[in-house]
Amino acid sequence: MIRMFFLGSLMLLFLNGCAEKKPYAYPNYDIIKPQPVCKPNRENIQKLLDSYLGKPYVWAEEGPYAFDCSGLTYNIYGKMGVEIPRTASEQAKVGKKVSFKELAYGDLIFFGSTNKRSKRINHVGIYLGNGWFAEASSKKRKVVLTNFEEEPKYMRRIKVCKRYLSKDARKRYMQCDAPLKEMAVTDMRYTTPWTPDKGLPKRAVPR
Repeated sequence: MIRMFFLGSLMLLFLNGCAEKKPYAYPNYDIIKPQPVCKPNRENIQKLLDSYLGKPYVWAEEGPYAFDCSGLTYNIYGKMGVEIPRTASEQAKVGKKVSFKELAYGDLIFFGSTNKRSKRINHVGIYLGNGWFAEASSKKRKVVLTNFEEEPKYMRRIKVCKRYLSKDARKRYMQCDAPLKEMAVTDMRYTTPWTPDKGLPKRAVPR
């Protein structure tokens, strides 16, 4: 039994060692799944956000060195062991729908165009209370805190608000409103995320 375990461990190490790591190229659409490091609660959301504020905006990145808008939310919830989809449009399909007035810390706000008829979602932020939310901003090219009063256009862009954790963080609301797209994930053994030595891409959003 011990011998079989030893041989199995050697084989696993061999396979991992032989895995080819994909070099970085912009945009990197490989999805790096975050490893859970803490429990799902609002205190840990704050700690993770504090460590990410000011990090660069890079399209299709979900950390650890740069983020796009949904990459930031995917990383934060994933690090708390809450698995949500990778893109903003898919993230908006899961969770409990809440009104803007009902928003609590950690809820996600999904944005689109100011056209009320359009249901297309192209941005997401994490609500922090008192009109503030955190976002990986393509305009400011980094993770920032934004206030609705200072930038009222965001109010006209809101499409839906979703909650994944109950207010006491004991219950998870992960029901799905529509079919989800399956997206393959990987880890840093097999792909390379953006790193600061690569410099920011000329265009925040690729054509």
